[in-house]
Amino acid sequence: RTLGEEHPDVLRVRELAAYIAYLGGEPVRAAEISLDLADVHHRAGDAEAAYGNVQSAATAWKAVRDPLRGLALGRELLTLWTELAAGQGPAADEQDRLESARSRMLRLAERARSADQ
Repeated sequence: RTLGEEHPDVLRVRELAAYIAYLGGEPVRAAEISLDLADVHHRAGDAEAAYGNVQSAATAWKAVRDPLRGLALGRELLTLWTELAAGQGPAADEQDRLESARSRMLRLAERARSADQ
């Protein structure tokens, strides 16, 4: 609270928390923290840091086994990732990774439909 939610030291600790959550078998939590961090960096105009956090979120997202939760996280991930890819920076240079994530969303949607039947 003293430093504030967006202080650089606090952001680094939150990145570590996301990594620990991922290693601890909590991919949903890891993805949520990483997406929040990506949003903070995006709003601050730091495309490189934002994209790094998007990649961390994407890694955690791939480990989410619940298709419905994966779809919800995926929508948030793809929305932010698409915004980053539309600008300048590393996300714009790696459109193939974004397309791969979009393809995963289609597979998740199919799994979710199959689970409903």
